[in-house]
Amino acid sequence: MRYFESGATRNVDEDKYDYEGFLSPLVLERFGQYMHKHRKDNDGTLRKSDNWQLGIPKDEYIKSGFRHFVDWWLEHRGNKSREGLEDALMGVLFNVMGYAHEILKEMS
Repeated sequence: MRYFESGATRNVDEDKYDYEGFLSPLVLERFGQYMHKHRKDNDGTLRKSDNWQLGIPKDEYIKSGFRHFVDWWLEHRGNKSREGLEDALMGVLFNVMGYAHEILKEMS
């Protein structure tokens, strides 16, 4: 049990997930910027932010993820890429998250 100066109590949190500690607010903010930037369809309409959760084939995620990974690798080796390092990293993150989302949906 945890006791606070105010007199409030809470259970211990040792066995609870620490999302605040596991995640970086800097990365999440940059990821949000990346995702918002890529919400526009070719015809100019704005997709809903959760549109990707409707389902994208895993093959699409892996192919796109590899393109972003190559951009990341190029930048790591001191070469120019299509999109720059930060967008490459955010693209990898999106595709990993999307692929994992599809896997977890299949398991539930």
